[in-house]
Amino acid sequence: MFPASYATPTAAVLALGGLLSCFAGYRLFRYVLGLYGFIFGAVVTTQLMDMSSTWALAVAAVAGGFIGAVLMMVAYFTGVGLVGAGLAALAMNLLWRLLGGQPPTWLLVIVCVVGAFAALSAMRFVVIFGTAIAGAWTLIVGGLALIGDKAALKAASAGDVWVLYPLDPLPSRWWHALLWVGLSVAGVAVQLATSTNKSAGVKKAKSK
Repeated sequence: MFPASYATPTAAVLALGGLLSCFAGYRLFRYVLGLYGFIFGAVVTTQLMDMSSTWALAVAAVAGGFIGAVLMMVAYFTGVGLVGAGLAALAMNLLWRLLGGQPPTWLLVIVCVVGAFAALSAMRFVVIFGTAIAGAWTLIVGGLALIGDKAALKAASAGDVWVLYPLDPLPSRWWHALLWVGLSVAGVAVQLATSTNKSAGVKKAKSK
């Protein structure tokens, strides 16, 4: 987890990154991949560290984040596939929640694989929907932390499951889900209106 003293800077990064991802994720896709790769790498690294040394923890977070960012930016098509797999997993979990319980692991793996291949065949729409949904949630968490929401501030600094797994929201925070849906829809609408198949970091990345 991140030291408490880094909570506000972490929240600012989450809010800004979420805003860019939600409303310009397709045009800035390579950079969005780098940002989320950094966040993921930092969270994984800090989860493996103890809190004995704040400086060592901070250095490990930056190093892990840098490695995650580079891997995501270099492995561009892997990143696109991960977006598709993530969307498929999200849809499967939402469906199973309506039925009750959690989907079996084997089925979730199959759905993720299918989602990854589907993402590569319908890249523009998958990227737009994926970045809008992920960006909206990141913006919510970072924004709430910045305005002083104690639960969000704690989650933003600790790599809490609430940050990484939005289907497990905080109790009595049902309005988070509504806000998430609203921002996601707005982000999709803006990205569809401002991007084309020939624009964006997606097209440029493909040409490389």
